[in-house]
Amino acid sequence: MLDLIKLIFDICLLKKTPQDLPYSIGLLKLLAVANLGINFLLMNLSTDWFSAVLKAAVGVLLISGFSWICLFVSGKLTRFCQTTSALLGADTLLDLFALPPIATMTVNPENLLAFLAMIGVIIWHWVITGHIMRNALEQSFAFSLGLAFLYLVIAFQVTALLIS
Repeated sequence: MLDLIKLIFDICLLKKTPQDLPYSIGLLKLLAVANLGINFLLMNLSTDWFSAVLKAAVGVLLISGFSWICLFVSGKLTRFCQTTSALLGADTLLDLFALPPIATMTVNPENLLAFLAMIGVIIWHWVITGHIMRNALEQSFAFSLGLAFLYLVIAFQVTALLIS
């Protein structure tokens, strides 16, 4: 388990690629459950438990759908398991890093340091998603960053719709 966490952390540091993850449906399920749990903790800070579960589940579906669509369109659907595992693992790890700033902003919305930390996590998430998609799709980093930006905007919009 520690090796898996280190591997996902190396993906987040852009040292490893999704192809370095083992092809395993069990791993994909484990990372989906972990992502669901961490996202639930994040969402539960600002909403009731039912809404938190709904938003967490939608988050896992968005990541999976984004991965599937991109890989399907590029004709590389055989990479779905590893790519989605990498996206879910990286998102889970980043959500762990986002817990303290989000908790701080829940208590004190005007905390500038927590706000800047969140901006940093969002930018890091964008770069990591671009890195994962670049390797999965074998495209340029600029193209993959554009794709990752589109995903993040859609994910934030869907989450905002669920909040209201």
